[in-house]
Amino acid sequence: MTDEPLLAEIKQAIIRSLRLPITADEIGDDVPLFAGGLGLDSIDVLELVLELERAFGASIPDEDTGERVLRTVNTIAEFVRANGNKMPSR
Repeated sequence: MTDEPLLAEIKQAIIRSLRLPITADEIGDDVPLFAGGLGLDSIDVLELVLELERAFGASIPDEDTGERVLRTVNTIAEFVRANGNKMPSR
């Protein structure tokens, strides 16, 4: 079962926080965010972590968690469902 509103809001959060010149439709749910996918880097990680905390209340406390969570939109969504305290507004 997918949660399209959550996935869409995560994609918008990625675009918003990183000021990417793409649309949410251009980000696949399972496309790697780093290394060959969107090609994000370590500076992008900081911006994205801050945005996820602000938008969803999902805190990524350490680098190990970040490496596990920030792989794809789907892995972020799983983390937000389990750890976030805000759900996206439609």
